[in-house]
Amino acid sequence: MTGLTPHHRYYLYSAPADMRKGFDGLSGLVISKMGGNPQDGGVYIFINRSRNRMKMLVWEPGGFMMYYKRLERGTFEIPGKVREGGKMIINWEVLVMMISGIKLGKIVRKKRYELAG
Repeated sequence: MTGLTPHHRYYLYSAPADMRKGFDGLSGLVISKMGGNPQDGGVYIFINRSRNRMKMLVWEPGGFMMYYKRLERGTFEIPGKVREGGKMIINWEVLVMMISGIKLGKIVRKKRYELAG
């Protein structure tokens, strides 16, 4: 089993998703609504209307892996403005903050490294 890492690409489905969907249903959303390929190794993230459940779909060699998180209290915060349909690219740090319950609105990144050019 491979874990999720900062080296994956993360795509958040920007509309509420039906959490009854399994591998095939979520793969269908990736293709038809997000314009992606569910077998490209990217992590596709889906959140329900109540924002208390999250599913992540990722292709690994040999098949799909699905991660599922249900909050007992509170909701997942969605980064940026949510638009109907489509996808939003997020990074590893934002995903970890979403899962951890950290408010995303006031995050300030300090400058770390810049290529000379």
